[in-house]
Amino acid sequence: MTHQSLMLPWGVNDINELLKPEPLRLEMGLTRNSDGWLTVAIRTDLHGCKGRMLDWWFTFFETTQHIRWWHPHDHVEHRGWDQHWRKGQSYVGASINAVEWLAELPPVPARLKFHAAEDFFAPQALQQARDGQALSAAVCARIGFGEQVALDDNGDPLDGEMLHLARDTSYGCVLRSRFLLGKSCVNAHEELPDEVGFNLMRHCYNEFSYLAQFLPSLYYAENGHEAAPLPW
Repeated sequence: MTHQSLMLPWGVNDINELLKPEPLRLEMGLTRNSDGWLTVAIRTDLHGCKGRMLDWWFTFFETTQHIRWWHPHDHVEHRGWDQHWRKGQSYVGASINAVEWLAELPPVPARLKFHAAEDFFAPQALQQARDGQALSAAVCARIGFGEQVALDDNGDPLDGEMLHLARDTSYGCVLRSRFLLGKSCVNAHEELPDEVGFNLMRHCYNEFSYLAQFLPSLYYAENGHEAAPLPW
């Protein structure tokens, strides 16, 4: 079932525009809607990585050590996947709990439930992006923060949403990340200061920059389905 909230504009960009390879009005920065919900936009170049590697990573990591590889500064603790996660196979439909810093902000527990891209995007726009090689991976989730995360009847956190959209390039891939925060706030303008968005922006850019440094070798060594190319 499509979450109708996700079909609303995310800041200055309708969500389906995020599937287009052309530059957008907001590629890196913050914006708010009239309710005060905060959109955080990040763009990261992942040299040597492809979308399939990013998608595989979410079926691989399962320990605190793994997530500390991903961000040695900010990632504190992996508290586990639920029973819907399948190592090496699938993360869609699964939920994860972890603790992490957001740059200088103190560590906070987080819960994410992952969804198929079809739950977020219009079917025609999604198919066009895949057919036109404008989308090689889509990591989509609903997110919540705190020790007691509020969930809906489907087990989805209510605080916001997260998207990581990869497009393969000649050098690797480019990653568009978007976070929509503040949906559960009574007054998002006061409860969710811009500082949270700016720290999340740095956190996201840094974690995927770290990931790009080791993901290709890990992918070829561990996935068992694709031989590594020899540099020489």
